[in-house]
Amino acid sequence: MDVMKTAAQAKAVVVIVHGAGEHSGRYGWLIRKWNEQGYHVIIGDLPGQGKTTGLRGYIRSFDDYIETVMRWIEKAKKFQLPIVLLGHSMGGLVIIRTLMTREFSVQAVILSSPCLGLVQYPPKWLEALSKLLNFIWPKLQVHANHPPGIGTRNEDIKTKDALDPLYNRKITVRWYRELRRAMSLAHEQADQFPNIPLLILQGGDDRIVNKRDVKQWYDRLRIDTKIYKEWQGLYHEVFNEPEREEVFLHALHFAQTHVSGGKE
Repeated sequence: MDVMKTAAQAKAVVVIVHGAGEHSGRYGWLIRKWNEQGYHVIIGDLPGQGKTTGLRGYIRSFDDYIETVMRWIEKAKKFQLPIVLLGHSMGGLVIIRTLMTREFSVQAVILSSPCLGLVQYPPKWLEALSKLLNFIWPKLQVHANHPPGIGTRNEDIKTKDALDPLYNRKITVRWYRELRRAMSLAHEQADQFPNIPLLILQGGDDRIVNKRDVKQWYDRLRIDTKIYKEWQGLYHEVFNEPEREEVFLHALHFAQTHVSGGKE
């Protein structure tokens, strides 16, 4: 399901791409914040997530995500306004791979704790088994190895997540192998990331994404404008943390600078 939230006298459009297991309904606060500042917002549920049809946590290919994001970008273009891409976690990886493999114009990219490496991987034997199962049983579902509350210190969010029927806590073998492949390609093809202003907002105490992998990828980029901001003590979901107002203002300042042609 695609969602479009418009703002009065909008100056730009923000396309938000959510992370693994979550859905567009978790972004109500962030959508409101952008709307209040004069930004239209386009968001939706990625395949296998939220209210989409099909097996939970399953994709045929990572391209399924890319094609979905391209649909949202086409909708954003119809406003004939500057476009900002904002991706969280796996959504950040989806944006990275979309920009590497498709040609289109946007004014700025904001990535929060982009999934460019994991803190914890399966043991080697299970990793090897997943490669075999990807061919013979790709739709096998397993529980994601993420304890409750690992993403944020925000108690309200944790309570809501525990009761959220759309929050997907299962992944499939195919999804995992496609995620691993996309992460590898993002690093291998870092030189193919286009010359677009980039802001990375990374949780300093991220327990899901390995921040060292994020910084390593960032350091390899050869683009004119890039900023890496690490938020000390914040968990993975920087836009859900108790300090999220400050995080949002940082993202807003970056967006305002680049949608107005470098002027605030």
